[in-house]
Amino acid sequence: MSIRLLHGAHVPHRKNTAESVPTRMPVPAVVTIPMSMNIGKPANPVVKAGDEVKVGQLIAEAGGFVSSPVYSGVSGKVKKIDQTLLFHGATCQTIVIETDGEQTVYEGIQAPEVTDFQSFVNAVRDSGVVGLGGAGFPTAVKLNVDPEKVEFICINGAECEPYITADTRTMLDDADMLVEGIRLLLNYFPKAKVIIGIENNKPKCVSVLKDLTASMENVEVNALPALYPQGGEKVLIHNTTGRIVPEGKLPIDVGCVVMNTSTLVSVARYIKTGMPLTEKYVTVDGSAIKNPMNVIVPIGTSINDVVEFTGGFKCEPKKVILGGPMMGVSVPDLNQVVVKNTGAILCFAEAEAAAPKPTACIRCGRCVDACPLNLMPTAIEQAYEKADGALLGKLKVNLCMECGCCAFVCPAKHRLVETNKLAKSVLNAHLQALKAEQERKAALAAEKEAAEK
Repeated sequence: MSIRLLHGAHVPHRKNTAESVPTRMPVPAVVTIPMSMNIGKPANPVVKAGDEVKVGQLIAEAGGFVSSPVYSGVSGKVKKIDQTLLFHGATCQTIVIETDGEQTVYEGIQAPEVTDFQSFVNAVRDSGVVGLGGAGFPTAVKLNVDPEKVEFICINGAECEPYITADTRTMLDDADMLVEGIRLLLNYFPKAKVIIGIENNKPKCVSVLKDLTASMENVEVNALPALYPQGGEKVLIHNTTGRIVPEGKLPIDVGCVVMNTSTLVSVARYIKTGMPLTEKYVTVDGSAIKNPMNVIVPIGTSINDVVEFTGGFKCEPKKVILGGPMMGVSVPDLNQVVVKNTGAILCFAEAEAAAPKPTACIRCGRCVDACPLNLMPTAIEQAYEKADGALLGKLKVNLCMECGCCAFVCPAKHRLVETNKLAKSVLNAHLQALKAEQERKAALAAEKEAAEK
């Protein structure tokens, strides 16, 4: 199949920890586990202060259909149920657990009975797994579709953000479990072709998975160009299948499902062993880190505890990011914690952290050339400055995936991603105003019609 690849940016790879086999860190004294670690409703605690908990024990049930249960990754005692301000600015409930260092496994752990499609989806829901590549969408909801409609399952092994190598290590160290996950998908989506998309800067991953899947029908490993954001859902779908997800539609609307490699491994491990999602592979790197490495971290562990385990800072960090440098979020302090979809902790010295001062736009068009969705960031910026909601709608600002390509290539250093995020709010306010006006006119028309009768 001949596919014209979508645009993007050639970002520096900086995969310094690609050869770092993840090391399990000692259990921290305290973990603080947020109830909101997924797109959708937060989980509801089922434990209270003073309760004893064990590894793999349910501590919060899903808060609705688009939600995910939460399990303890440590053994110990619940200290309190608290309200905490998270790194992205939202406040949510957290369960604070004082650990006992024993890591006693919950006695109720057992592999689920999976005999058909519905029991498979139920098992995925019970696993507590969400999209571990960054989005945090509950995996069970993604897979709860008509199997007859699924033509392609795209396994995302791109890991296109600089620095992060957690998925790389998953593909190398947990390759057998990844293949087991692929077998599960093929079993319950029998009409689907599985395509594993991996950037070609990870030749070991490509080689290992090609060897392991060589005898499997309907499985293909694609070595994709190392062009950010290769791992973006719509980008990956187009670059592996040639299909385009229309505005306002989901991948399943074009016969596709996308799953991150670490997500699939976690699902397969739960179905095989009964151990739910309780810990994460996390890359710790950046110019302020003394010993960059990959670490296995219990969910709810503070950034400070993780960094201290790796050897601490070699200089004072001026910026700390959860996630990658392109789409990650800068945190206000080191008390923020690792959540389900945390892939990296990046700590930067002043030289890398300082934000450049924007200068006048020179109309070079580099941002337009780099945008994988063919948007016009300069025009969006102008429309935002005029608060022109109607024009922002025409410019399709809601299609922006906030990947950061435009800001990365901009020689004038305009904060285009920030502008696009704010522009979406302007557009949404405009659409709400239009809806309110339409409802007002409809009500007036109804009153007039009633009066005439």
